[in-house]
Amino acid sequence: MKVYDEKHLKNVVLLGAPKSGKTLLAEDMLFEAGITHRRGNIEAKNTVSDFHEIEQERGNSIFATVLHTEWHDYKINIIDTPGFDDFIGEMVSSIRVADTCVLVINAQHGAEVGTELIWEYVEKFRKPVLFAINQVDHPKADFEQSMESLKKTFGSAVTQMQYPVNSGEGFNAIIDLLKMVMYKFPADGGKPEKLPIPETEKEKANQLHNQLVEKAAENDEKLMEKYFEKGTLDEDEMREGLKLGMIHHDVFPVFVMSARKNMGSGRMMGFIDNVAPSPLEAQPERTTEGQELSFDQSKPASLFVFKTHLEPNLGKLSFFKVITGEVNSNAELINSQTGATEKFHQLFIMDGKTRNPVDKLVAGDIGATLKLKDTYTNQTLHAKGFDVTINPIEYPEPRIRTAVVAQTKGDDEKIGEVLAKIHQEDPTLEVGYSRELKQLIIAGQGEMHLAVCKWFLENMYKLHVNFETPRISYRETIRKPASAMYRHKKQSGGAGQFGEVHLKVEPYYEGMPEPTEFPIRGKEVVDLEWGGKLVFYNCIVGGVIDSRFIPSIQKGIMEKMEEGPITGSYVRDVRVMVYDGKMHAVDSNDISFKIAGMMAFKEAFLHADPTLLEPLYDIEIMVPEEVMGEVMGDLQTRRALIMGIDTKHNFQVINARVPLAELDRYSTTLRSLSQGRARFTQKFAEFAQVPGDIQYKLAKKTQELELA
Repeated sequence: MKVYDEKHLKNVVLLGAPKSGKTLLAEDMLFEAGITHRRGNIEAKNTVSDFHEIEQERGNSIFATVLHTEWHDYKINIIDTPGFDDFIGEMVSSIRVADTCVLVINAQHGAEVGTELIWEYVEKFRKPVLFAINQVDHPKADFEQSMESLKKTFGSAVTQMQYPVNSGEGFNAIIDLLKMVMYKFPADGGKPEKLPIPETEKEKANQLHNQLVEKAAENDEKLMEKYFEKGTLDEDEMREGLKLGMIHHDVFPVFVMSARKNMGSGRMMGFIDNVAPSPLEAQPERTTEGQELSFDQSKPASLFVFKTHLEPNLGKLSFFKVITGEVNSNAELINSQTGATEKFHQLFIMDGKTRNPVDKLVAGDIGATLKLKDTYTNQTLHAKGFDVTINPIEYPEPRIRTAVVAQTKGDDEKIGEVLAKIHQEDPTLEVGYSRELKQLIIAGQGEMHLAVCKWFLENMYKLHVNFETPRISYRETIRKPASAMYRHKKQSGGAGQFGEVHLKVEPYYEGMPEPTEFPIRGKEVVDLEWGGKLVFYNCIVGGVIDSRFIPSIQKGIMEKMEEGPITGSYVRDVRVMVYDGKMHAVDSNDISFKIAGMMAFKEAFLHADPTLLEPLYDIEIMVPEEVMGEVMGDLQTRRALIMGIDTKHNFQVINARVPLAELDRYSTTLRSLSQGRARFTQKFAEFAQVPGDIQYKLAKKTQELELA
């Protein structure tokens, strides 16, 4: 297979809301370039990109799929991504390594909430963008409304390159404003005729063409001078201006198509070849040291792994982008994060599940290899002596969590190992055993995300599990001071046990004055691993408790703080003063004072107006205005505090603070209320006091479990 240099490579990612037609557009692009000889479709389950069994079963993309075409002496790497934001990790990784983003827009809906969420990452990475308004052949297609929504949402940089002559069921012709011709397609799609623009369209086409010329000219001073001199620009000059505008995020070209009928994709591919930036013109990568690393073939080799796929029969398939130099099929590179040396035995260019072997890949190209031993997503490999680490991808926080319980006794360890593998493949799925909750917890982006995880456990690894509502990480603290004493005494022949501890507990807050009622002989501030503090004072005078037993008293208190008296939750933000006690010359020992300290703390805690704290999360919900009422009404049932409501383009943005206990399965409810058109993000905010009635119920439930 031909090796292309960094000047003749184009890397594009297809992005868009669900059902916008990305997968069919990818089919068109491969078919147009002659890579495939028939166009697959979703219903027949024979598309190149949606080849995984679960994708065919569910009828939608779940994984980002890497493809390629060769078009007019250029190689175009294409990454087809899922539309549902449950799989945002696949989108984010793909945007990171692409040089141009193609946002596919459904002509029935225009800019959608899903488009807006994707845009946040496009902006974050400052990638060049072009829009493809798809499905203009649909009976409900509204091209003008779609254009208006794009301009309203993304601003004046939205630049019309084409428009349909007859959108709707009769769609078969496009006016191209760069080439100033009309493309007329056969009824079943394919290669169009190039025809003069009809008289009925000339005035509109000329007006839009002039706007396009002005847009191209304003991105470069020399082009602007030529425009003032000639009153226009030729086609090559316009391409130059549009490329500069795309690189600087000042131009977002808009194309028109029907991927279902194979109309319009070829023209967009020609534009990608001629105008979209190559890796040589793209933004350089940044290293963890803050340096820029351009896609330069003359430097030693380095690459960035952006995706890992594990298949039980195939092994680990690692997808990467070559950043510098060239990578050969017998290369040995060093993992900058682990120091391990990885030997390459094979290199591939991927077309869905098809692996096309190649001997080498150069800077800017995207490829894959099998069975790297110790390298996973977000890691850098480099040549010996060329020490670089590419900035890792930052993935969004999880929005939903569940407890995983094995159906078969003894499978717990296997399930943990498999989930760890799945996390290596999908970093947005977080996995961990909670010692506090005594549950194996997975956290993801939504119900669909978790359902896919369960499908893999059961179908690929034959491990059957139940998903259960996870417990809540409550915290316990106190609201007033209290004192208590406890005497531990045990005699059972031989040496006995004796220890007596008197202590006082108080609520702790930052900046509070030191206690004055007892002399302070020692102080230790403990930053608790679960948050908050324990401030421990040794106030013993006169040697009533030997100093060697003080650490044992503190240890007993710490153990009790790991399992609070109300619900067994962690205790935080307490200060303790040990001020008196007794010991026995023979029977006192460490265990005696540990038990006495633990029990005295428990007694004092229960008399110090104990209260339960619950985790609160800040959530941001982006929702179409027409379903705002339903979403607000649902929030009121969840003890939500509305922090503010803003408008962002065509959508309403609700900011609220909600207890985690009320967010169980919220993504499913929101999707149902909004017909899948609303999205939300969540982030931990603080711990706050639980209402009294809820605390009573939780405490009672804990007592019942202890008695059972």
